[in-house]
Amino acid sequence: MKTKSTDKDILVKGIKQLGIALTLLILGPTLLHLVLTNRERPFFYLLLTISIIICCIAVIFIFKGINTILDSIFKSKKYK
Repeated sequence: MKTKSTDKDILVKGIKQLGIALTLLILGPTLLHLVLTNRERPFFYLLLTISIIICCIAVIFIFKGINTILDSIFKSKKYK
């Protein structure tokens, strides 16, 4: 009988997803702040939409990254 251990490949995948989320968490609100301070620019609505989408994608990556890390820790592999 083998003991359960962390699947390192899946753990690295989850950490990469959290790294992408961190980048998007910095980019999204920064872009949102820049857009909201320059409301008279011609591409206001386009950039506002893009920045909100980036913020939503960051939240999705956070959930996916945490879920992937938890799967690597708690899900057991099927041993033959």
